[in-house]
Amino acid sequence: MKLTFKIIALLSFFQLNVLAQQKTITSPVGNQKPVDLVNVFLGSSGDHGQMSPAASYPFSMLSIGPQTYPKTHTGYEYLAKKFEGFTHNRFEGVGCQGSGGNIFIKPFLGNDPLKSQLIKISEKATPGYYEVGFENKIKAAFAVLKNAGKHVYQLPKGEKGIYLDLGYAFNGAFVTEEHVVNGNTISGWIESKTTCGAGKYRIYYHLEIKGNANWVSLSDHKLIARLNINETNAEINVALSSVSADAARLSVNRKNIEEIKAQSNTDWNTNLSKITVTGNRESAKLFYSLLYRTMQSPYVISENDGQYRNTKGELQKDSEVRYNGWAIWDNYRTQLPLLSLIVPDRYTGMITSIADLYRSGKKDYATQKEPSNTVRTEHAIVVLLDAYRKGYPVDFSKITDSLEKEIKGLDYKSPDKALESSYDNWALSEIFKILENREKADYYKDKTLEYKKYWNKDFKDISKRDVDQMQARGLYQGTIWQYRWFVPYDFKGLIELDGGEEAYLAKLDEFFERDLYNHANEPDLQVPVMYNVTRQGYKSQYWMRQLAADTVIQNYFNDNSRGIGSYIGKIYRNQPQAYLRTMDDDAGAMSAWYVFAASGFSPACVGWPVYYLNVPLFSSVTYNLPKGKTFKIETENFSLKNKYIKSVTLNGKPFKKNYITQNEINNGGILKIISSSVPIKISDTENWISSIEE
Repeated sequence: MKLTFKIIALLSFFQLNVLAQQKTITSPVGNQKPVDLVNVFLGSSGDHGQMSPAASYPFSMLSIGPQTYPKTHTGYEYLAKKFEGFTHNRFEGVGCQGSGGNIFIKPFLGNDPLKSQLIKISEKATPGYYEVGFENKIKAAFAVLKNAGKHVYQLPKGEKGIYLDLGYAFNGAFVTEEHVVNGNTISGWIESKTTCGAGKYRIYYHLEIKGNANWVSLSDHKLIARLNINETNAEINVALSSVSADAARLSVNRKNIEEIKAQSNTDWNTNLSKITVTGNRESAKLFYSLLYRTMQSPYVISENDGQYRNTKGELQKDSEVRYNGWAIWDNYRTQLPLLSLIVPDRYTGMITSIADLYRSGKKDYATQKEPSNTVRTEHAIVVLLDAYRKGYPVDFSKITDSLEKEIKGLDYKSPDKALESSYDNWALSEIFKILENREKADYYKDKTLEYKKYWNKDFKDISKRDVDQMQARGLYQGTIWQYRWFVPYDFKGLIELDGGEEAYLAKLDEFFERDLYNHANEPDLQVPVMYNVTRQGYKSQYWMRQLAADTVIQNYFNDNSRGIGSYIGKIYRNQPQAYLRTMDDDAGAMSAWYVFAASGFSPACVGWPVYYLNVPLFSSVTYNLPKGKTFKIETENFSLKNKYIKSVTLNGKPFKKNYITQNEINNGGILKIISSSVPIKISDTENWISSIEE
């Protein structure tokens, strides 16, 4: 018996004992709506996700949330008691110490806002809404609907006011601003550095305080509004725009906070109801809390009249909604493919917006004139190919020159970049096939195949001492072991390079036996599904379940370290200290990975509309599709210990494949997975494997 099976047997025995002590409920979640199951505080403590409980709206650039001392990447720490104030944007879950935090507002008592402390004593939040109470009797509540929001403060009688700092941003990222004061209103624009300080974005805003209070300047960027000593309530309306301050003014919502909160709640529920799960209520809470995280970005940047600004800062107009705020290198693997399934109406605009980047001076990181906060856009070409093959319109003919320019500028200096760049070469080769340009398709195919020389040079021999060291040989975030699997477009070729299927399986087994896999970051995120290209696909079924819902051992972290002590436990937990230490959600990337695993299928290779199957985490999962269609995944013999697929049917007929396509999902129907507690080692399924060779 191989060591891998001994380990699996021991883990299975341990899990059976744990599961026997757990009370599992396999019934519908009940009358509760998905929005009521969301925990917005998940991942908001320490370096465990870098998420915030800010009041937000699906894909809105406006999110009103607290700034605490101390803070995390989004400006908020769940355990912190001291609040500095509140701001109006943040990029959820990203690294480089985060970014955003513009338009800082602080309610205060007395005459000096800096001497008035806000110490938290109560707090609650739901999607679209956040409220907090302080020791000094100030209470604050916020609601967001689209790109408009409202502040409501309750304050004791006496001297008090509202302090505003237009020069505030995370980590000194503020660049410049201009504003106009008109009594109780302020409007203008703010420029700040983007995530990692790579470029700049400009946001326009309009802000008004209700009542007789007027804004008075204290210095260049700081203002104050004194409130009547007998007044016990204050309201502020605010809206953001990428177009102009006047557009922001037209977006201001002057309804009361309960109406805004209720509509935002309804809209969040509509979005979260794209997927319906049946099963354990606690599992459903985790599922919807993570699904919520996949809908924070990218941001809507166009106005109702179709106006928007591109990444050159130019004013444009189109009938299709435009988006910005990208973290594509992080979430092209999971979040964007998920959005292609659950929000197809929005995804068309997202794909058009990504294609637009090539028309307005795309860079891997931000430009100097971004219309919103953003991160990075590597592998955008892969996303466009993937979308086209999923039926989304992409006019490649208009951007081929820009695509080629980007590909010719790719970096091959380090081993990881060589493999990453080869992925983009593959995508361009496939695009030229679509355009029926055989000469260029073959040229970029040959460029792609050069990955083999890079792979043989750095990744074939894993006997060297540095193969499990973070950042060895100039790697960005990962080890030689973790990056050696990054050939998603040619798994067939990778197996041949590794010496055939037996040798490939031996290396893959060793990778997991030695706990070399790193779920704290993305470089090896696809590896758990890579048994599916062999006759031992049941091992992928095992690892997908293990990583999503059971105890694992993790040794590597997102700060480019191999920890002194192993992490032993679950990765996904519905609590403020969720995820692994240092693990970022990366704009919904890690949340979407879980949503896929829980649903029973995950992307096989972005660029192909193919998903590998695994046993879901619920007895049934239903994707509610356009035009009243549904795609339902039912699990027969559902139990947390039944992690292996025994057989599958689609609409009552035997389904002899280990994968399903986007078209099959979009057609609707019922996929029934018969699960088993023991692996099915001899299978007659058709296994999908990526290959460059036709």
